[in-house]
Amino acid sequence: MYNSTGQYYVYILASKPNGVLYIGVTNNIQRRMIEHKCKVNKGFSSRYNVDKLVFLETHQYIREAIKREKRLKKWNREWKVELIEKENPEWQDLAAGWMEG
Repeated sequence: MYNSTGQYYVYILASKPNGVLYIGVTNNIQRRMIEHKCKVNKGFSSRYNVDKLVFLETHQYIREAIKREKRLKKWNREWKVELIEKENPEWQDLAAGWMEG
């Protein structure tokens, strides 16, 4: 399976710095972030207000992305926090401003 952009995304959302975490995979990160921020899907992320994009990585193939997502979900919390803070020490919302305009 291959999408037109050749990119798939594994992402981590947080409710706040060091808050509740959510790990997901998508082929359209902008659409998916709008869904999270607008709470389109009633589930874990909407229930716990997990809508700040704090980590993002790209993969060319969906199988790679799904494999990485599953691996990250098995990590303990400390490892996930270290991964986030290595790339985004301030826990900034990497999708801030995507819905504007």
